[in-house]
Amino acid sequence: MKWSQDDLAKKIGTSAPIIGRYERGEITPSIDVAAKIADALSVTVDYLIGHSDHIIMDKGLVRRMEDIEALPSEEKDKVYIT
Repeated sequence: MKWSQDDLAKKIGTSAPIIGRYERGEITPSIDVAAKIADALSVTVDYLIGHSDHIIMDKGLVRRMEDIEALPSEEKDKVYIT
């Protein structure tokens, strides 16, 4: 995203030196901080920690997918294309 450490730090409520320590692996962010970083970067926490290759940039799409997953099976069958 071409942000500086300071840019990201301001978005998540921390300082640039802390972001630098995360980047160098000197410290590990808490789950809450990792979620804030993922949110700021419009990716998932799974992507941040290397458990997914998929970057999800559209939060509206994620909400739609969650809504579909919450539907009863009969309704999901109407939505999914097989």
